[in-house]
Amino acid sequence: MRTNAFATLAAGFGLGLTVAALPGTVAAQGTLNLYCSVQIEWCQAAATNFQRDTGIRVNMTQRGSGETLAAIRAEGQNPRGDVWFGGTGDPHLAAAEDNLSQAYESPNNTYLQPWALTQWNQSGKRAVGIYAGAVGFGFNTELLARKTIDAPACWADLLEPRFKGEIQVANPNSSGTAYVIIATLVQLLGEEQGFDYLKKLHANINAYARSGTGPIKAVARGETGVSLSFVHDAVVEKNAGFPVAYATPCEGTGYEIGSMSIIRGARNLTQARRFYDWALTEPAQRLGYEASGQLQTPSNKGAPLPPGAPDLGQIKLVEYDFAKYGRAAERRRLIERWDREVGSLPR
Repeated sequence: MRTNAFATLAAGFGLGLTVAALPGTVAAQGTLNLYCSVQIEWCQAAATNFQRDTGIRVNMTQRGSGETLAAIRAEGQNPRGDVWFGGTGDPHLAAAEDNLSQAYESPNNTYLQPWALTQWNQSGKRAVGIYAGAVGFGFNTELLARKTIDAPACWADLLEPRFKGEIQVANPNSSGTAYVIIATLVQLLGEEQGFDYLKKLHANINAYARSGTGPIKAVARGETGVSLSFVHDAVVEKNAGFPVAYATPCEGTGYEIGSMSIIRGARNLTQARRFYDWALTEPAQRLGYEASGQLQTPSNKGAPLPPGAPDLGQIKLVEYDFAKYGRAAERRRLIERWDREVGSLPR
């Protein structure tokens, strides 16, 4: 399934898209306002298939997880969304702590991986894991070869002069991916050393992208040599025919638990719960790969690992403290520190 030019443009500006009625759709069963923080094709597939399966009309808005959290906070006294689907788990945990989402126990929890249920329990039953993926480096093999630059294998490599102006990463103010990277480095190196690393890395950064997938797409287009990304996104670009490869840091790396939450005060609560239950099923969790070639690890134990997807069991992972780094105050504090000490530096 591919989106048209308007859908892509609308997604870029966080505009809502309404799924048109489908032939054979069951009788109308109400409306769902869906906030979606995965790729636009996946968002469209989820909205279209859910509407076809249930008859519930879906109004979908696609934005990054950081932007979606900001929107939910701004709408706290008058919620416009019903369900928030996808995006890194830390913002979902922050929303739970701020009482911006509500508890729900799906009958489909029994089919989920332990890490998905850990997310659910740590959030006070307000956010459940729907997929997982590890942080790493994406790189353009042709561009690096042409410049005779060896690909990075470790976090330490990225600070070397050969990567000056060759690296992109997202901005943590709008991207959950970028926040996971900051939290990973803080847990791996300690906070002071982690921020010292980020300040040194800044000298080799050519741009801070708005979205977490922006840097790997720039790698695929040959606009930058290296990205800090989730490694499954690098495989997606490789599968699309671009000269992209990836590595996971030798020192260890963090990971995301992409999550789903029902927004507190949802106007369409019955429909929200139906979507939540549906999104945890094995057929629904196949859509990320089938609709847009996404390669995250699904949380439903019956959903297969997509072909070519990075195997988390083969990656050196840090013991990521989702409870601590998902707290709203901790997230806000680290992003504010990044703004003061890193984002404000000249380039």
